[in-house]
Amino acid sequence: MILLAGDIGGTHSRLVLARQQANELVIIREQTCQSQKQEGLVSMVQHFLSANETGQTPTSACFAIAGPVTNNRARVTNLLWRLNAEELQKSFRIEKVKLINDFQAIAYGIDGLARNELLELQSGNPEPRANRAILGAGTGLGQGMMVWCHDRYQAIASEGGHADFAPRNSMEIELLNHLLEQQPRVSYEDVLSGEGLLHIYQFVRDKGELAESGELAKAMQHDDPSAVISRFAIQKHDPLAQMSLDLFIAIYGAQAANLALISMARGGLYIAGGIAPKIAMAIKNRGFMQAFLEKQPMTDLLESIPVYLIMNTRVGLLGALSVAKDDPETRPPILTV
Repeated sequence: MILLAGDIGGTHSRLVLARQQANELVIIREQTCQSQKQEGLVSMVQHFLSANETGQTPTSACFAIAGPVTNNRARVTNLLWRLNAEELQKSFRIEKVKLINDFQAIAYGIDGLARNELLELQSGNPEPRANRAILGAGTGLGQGMMVWCHDRYQAIASEGGHADFAPRNSMEIELLNHLLEQQPRVSYEDVLSGEGLLHIYQFVRDKGELAESGELAKAMQHDDPSAVISRFAIQKHDPLAQMSLDLFIAIYGAQAANLALISMARGGLYIAGGIAPKIAMAIKNRGFMQAFLEKQPMTDLLESIPVYLIMNTRVGLLGALSVAKDDPETRPPILTV
């Protein structure tokens, strides 16, 4: 059986072709594309499949979409691509095509991760078969949940990243008011995403308490601003970048706790997304868990919840492969190259 899977995001799209052999999936071909430079999913996948040296057409495919999915139809939120599984079946001549939310795919990939692909932020006291929750900042802010049903976990999609941003203190109230001067509404995604980190940086800079580094300002003109801010905070100890990243991490921890409380995630809370692995040590050491636990009178409950940071950015792709294999609820098979 030949399987095709994709993790389609606003910044990057990852595609993989795999062959099932006994209880293994062997990778045939894998590719990462810049989503904004693609005409659409159909042309991107057709080009990817044309380079398949085996010449075999996949029998099943699953695409994890960064956006809402309803009745096998989807819209990629930050690309405005509209996708229809039935049309994709015809375009690719694949017998079965499934569209799922990207954080559902991450959920289905979690149990296939090796222990060293999870950075433990809090050991907690996990309950077997209890709810789990996943969130992650990247191009946007994704969220999802996992609920034990009969004898397995079922992943539940969410668009909770678009919920209203709720400031917790005077600094965050100032941040909210700063953003409301520029737009009619502020969601958590507006502060917890790549663009969100830039929004926070601009807010801290405009307060005028810290001077902006000319080197940092110049670097942001030539590179992804959020990556530059993170790099200058962690490597160069730039005070303005550090304050911005610390505020970002504190809001991240607070929203992680919000999701943990909403979902009663006593089976674990997992931090995913493209940003977290790049700033993993800053998250571990700089106030994330402090903000996570500042939810009196629920601190004892939050202390019981295991918290992990997913270091493998391919987890959504692995989850999509397991759905393409039509066995998403069980542990994905071991992947070999």
